[in-house]
Amino acid sequence: MTLLIIIIVLAVIFDFINGFHDAANSIATVVSTKVLTPTQAVIWAAFFNFVAYFIAKFIIGGFGIADTVSKTVDMSFIANPSLVIVAGLVAAIIWNLITWWLGIPSSSSHTLIGGFAGAGVAASGFQVVHAGVIGVIALFIVVAPLIGMIGGNIITLITLHFAKKIKPAKADRWFKNLQLVSSAGLSIGHGLNDSQKVMGIIAAALIAYTADNPDVHPWLYMGSMADMHDWVPLVCFFAIALGTVCGGWKIMKTMGNRITKITPIEGFCAQTAGALTLFLTEKWHIPVSTTHVITGSIIGVGSVKRLSAVRWGVTKDLLIAWILTIPISALMAILVYHGLALIAL
Repeated sequence: MTLLIIIIVLAVIFDFINGFHDAANSIATVVSTKVLTPTQAVIWAAFFNFVAYFIAKFIIGGFGIADTVSKTVDMSFIANPSLVIVAGLVAAIIWNLITWWLGIPSSSSHTLIGGFAGAGVAASGFQVVHAGVIGVIALFIVVAPLIGMIGGNIITLITLHFAKKIKPAKADRWFKNLQLVSSAGLSIGHGLNDSQKVMGIIAAALIAYTADNPDVHPWLYMGSMADMHDWVPLVCFFAIALGTVCGGWKIMKTMGNRITKITPIEGFCAQTAGALTLFLTEKWHIPVSTTHVITGSIIGVGSVKRLSAVRWGVTKDLLIAWILTIPISALMAILVYHGLALIAL
């Protein structure tokens, strides 16, 4: 029971860190175009992060991404699944804090998945990892930002076409207001996508614990994902919203203006493309990185002006960080697992 409580606490801590690590994704363009102050923006984003719970529960009718994440590792092959989950969470938290401190907008999602998979490999070898699930997630490191980039490009071209007869000053006023709508959509997408990843980890822990302790308290009993208790998503969505309130100012600078200079109309287009991409991948039950998606969208929007408007040097650095996130997180989780195993002996 103690180890299960530790897992839940660590998962909530990771979710909170995910919130302030990824807060910049949904508010950077709103702040950089001076639609909202940083304080107003994080409160706005946090509110819609939590609204996403009600959308998932009562409109979508389920938590498909959580189910996908819970199946990343086959716990039936592992003698001590709780230790695996603890190692994966600790590694993910460490890497998230490192990238946040350095101002690198890496993927919290892939950090968590890499840590979970790496700890599983350390415990029982590669046969515990569902290669198909990991393969699809890894593929979307490229596909998700590409969808965002193409979407950002198309939406910008369409929007510019319809706005070409509007005076620039009037267009700026309109699109500053519309950015509030697009930012809300992106924050909902962020909440839907990122909160469910931690739900999947907690669910895996509860299912493993129930298998060993069938007489567990009803609030902790989970024979399968169908037995998900309401307290799990509520805690996860609340934690990410609380983390968002705490902000992510270092990463906001990178996302707001270092990739390309953003105007209100471009901010609206980037956020709209990012939100639509997140809604699409949620429908497919594929956990993707909000960071990757909005970065791709910003690049797509910036490239409409001219390709040189995108700071490709910054983009290259981001791409390297994205590619390295899963293997580095996995390696860190392997080291953490062996360290914890030695302590447990």
